[in-house]
Amino acid sequence: MSDKQDKATAYWKENLRYLLILLSIWFAVSYGAGILFKTALDSIKLGGFPLGFWFAQQGSIYAFVILIFVYVRLMNKLDKKYGYDE
Repeated sequence: MSDKQDKATAYWKENLRYLLILLSIWFAVSYGAGILFKTALDSIKLGGFPLGFWFAQQGSIYAFVILIFVYVRLMNKLDKKYGYDE
């Protein structure tokens, strides 16, 4: 039973590590690019709009959707690694 518990604990530790990394990336894109670095990014235009505005309005959403797909892929690999896949 202890081996099963150790396996489950290792699985959740890796899962939490993935979550922290991916949410940190999302935070950096949404808060960093959309708010902190907005002024610097506004000198660049994307589709006629300042890049800082674009990140604040749409870039963080796109980044979040991409990170969802990355998370699904990582979790599928993690499930196979620990034998939780079906």
